[in-house]
Parts: sequence; C-alpha cells; structure tokens
Amino acid sequence: MNNKKGFIDFISTNKVVHIVLSIVLGFLVGAIFLVVLKIPVGAAYGKLFAPFTNLKGISYIIVYGIPYIMTGLSVAFSFKTGVFNIGCEGQFVVGSMAACLLGILCPNLPSIVLIPLCFIAAMLAGAIWGIIVGFLKIKWGINEVLSMIMFNWIAFYLSNFIAGIPAIHSDGSAEATKSISENAQTLLSDETIANLGLCPTANWGIIIAIIMTIVIWFIIEKTSLGYELKAVGFNKDAALYGGINVNKSILLALAISGAMAGLGGALQLMGMGRRISIFSSQEGFGFAGIVTALIGCSNPFGVFVAGLFYGSLMYGGSKLNLVGAPTQLVNVIVGTVVFFIAISVIFTNLKYLKGLFKKKEVKNVNGGEK
Repeated sequence: MNNKKGFIDFISTNKVVHIVLSIVLGFLVGAIFLVVLKIPVGAAYGKLFAPFTNLKGISYIIVYGIPYIMTGLSVAFSFKTGVFNIGCEGQFVVGSMAACLLGILCPNLPSIVLIPLCFIAAMLAGAIWGIIVGFLKIKWGINEVLSMIMFNWIAFYLSNFIAGIPAIHSDGSAEATKSISENAQTLLSDETIANLGLCPTANWGIIIAIIMTIVIWFIIEKTSLGYELKAVGFNKDAALYGGINVNKSILLALAISGAMAGLGGALQLMGMGRRISIFSSQEGFGFAGIVTALIGCSNPFGVFVAGLFYGSLMYGGSKLNLVGAPTQLVNVIVGTVVFFIAISVIFTNLKYLKGLFKKKEVKNVNGGEK
C-alpha cells in the first residue's frame, strides 16, 4: 500500500510526469483521428518518427528545432519574470529583418565580422520591440498582452514594406527579399554536409542555441539580476517593498526576452531561409515558442529538448501525406498536448486517490477483525 501511495504522489506532484502524460495523451488523440480516417496508425507514426533513424533526418530535426528553441527561451524567460511575452512573434520578425538588411547591404564584410553583426542587430531589434511595449506598460499602464498583439501586426507589415523596397526586393519575380550574402550565412560547407550525409540546410546555429540556453539558465538561477527578476515575477508588491526597481525589472525582462526572439529570427534566416518572403500571414514561430515553453516547463534545458521535439513534429509532419495522412495531424497532437498541460491540475488531483486506497485498507482491516 505504501508503494501505491508513493507512486500516486510521484505522478501527482512531478511536473515532468505531467508533461509526459500530456504528450502521450496527445498522440493517443492523434491515433483516434487516424483510426476514424481509416489510416494505419503505425504507418503514420512511423513516418512521423522516421527522421530519428538516420543522421540526415536528425540534422533536419535540429535545423527545424533551432527557431523553436530560441522563441521558447524567449517566452520561458518572460514567464519566469512574471511577464507574458505574446509579442515573441513580432520580435522574431524584426530580428530576422534586421539581420537580413545587414546581410544584403554589407555583402563584402568578412564572415567573422558580418555574422556577429547580424546577430547583434537582430538581438537589438528584438530587444527594442520588447522595450517599447514595456515602456507603454510602466508609463501609461497599457496592458502588455494587447500592445504585444498589435506590435506583432506592426512587425508583420513593416517587414513586408521593407521587403518591397527596390534595393532590398529580389531582382527576380519572387515576392521576397534578395538572398543574404554568403558571408552572412551559417551553413556548413558543402563538403562537410556531403561527408557526414546531413541535410542541405545543416548549419552551426545549434551551437548558438546551446550557448544561449546555458546563458539564460545562468542568468535566471545564478545571478542577482535573475533573483530580482524572479522576485518581481512571484510578487511585484513584495519585490517593491524589498527595494527592487520593478519598472526597471520589467523593461530588462522584456529586453532580454525580445533579444532571444530576435536572435531566433536571425538564426532561422542565416541558416535556413536566407531571404525573407513577403508574408501573406504570420509564420507562427513566436506563438510556437509559447507551446515550447509550456512543454519545457519554462526551464531553459527543458525548453531546449522541447524545441527539438517540436522541430521533429514539424519536419516529420511534413511527410505524413506520403502515407495518406493529413499534415494537420501534427497540429491536432500539439493542440491536445497544450490542452492537457493547461489542465494539468487533473494529474495533481490524482493525490486524492490515496483517500480511496486508505478507505479500502480500513475496510479490509475491519473485515479481518470480524
């Protein structure tokens, strides 16, 4: 009986277990949809996870996962500091455009100079986009969620406007910018890709993602700045009473969060896209960052794994039509996972099963005495 109690306690209190259960339930719901559509579940899920079986597929997962890792870090950092950064999408867009402009207008700079400049420009653009919203909040009390949504659309149309400028627009018929200089790209050499059997867009952006994961973890857990930001996130009034400048903390949180999203936009551009299309709709990398942060429990290392998981779903999902399954199945799975994470209190309430076991035990004992 003690073992049963311990097992229930473990399930009901462990957040990682809640995430795993949510993922399992997500795939279970996906399987039900496949059965209804009369599509073999094994074939569909086999195609979904096929990339894990070879190095080329794994390299695709990494490439697809990089932007989700960065936007996930952005949202997770804001969660930790008490700010809901739903503006990650706009910060991602302005970051990618800032890097794109440098990559187009400064093509002759050596890679060792141009690549860091693109990264810095993207981070600054994302940080400024976040700071503006923070300023509106602390100066006039404007709700940051509403203003972030508006700034997402401003970034969307601003990017389209810049992409249409003659000096930036593609010389061909494509509705996109020119391609950035090769000196601004983070792609691995053709020889390395061929020798290792990697995907054509394999790049070293994952190294930057690993470094930033460690940096964000260090800031949150090992610095006085992280302590102050978390204190503001837990209780603003208590933090203010303790002498912490709450307004400054909000601005810093949004600046750092925005910088991570902007850098994610640069990594996506410089490693995979190489140019920016004129959008017909928002791409959703920033909104996917919210999902990644939730799956990763807002822990930087958890977010890193969740970003790769999300990337694997996005890449594997694009191959589902080969077995007759709709690619939208991935959205069903992800949506279900998020739904169960949102109502994870149902897993927490499993602890009340202990009362049932206790009653049964008492009943058995009383019965034995008779």
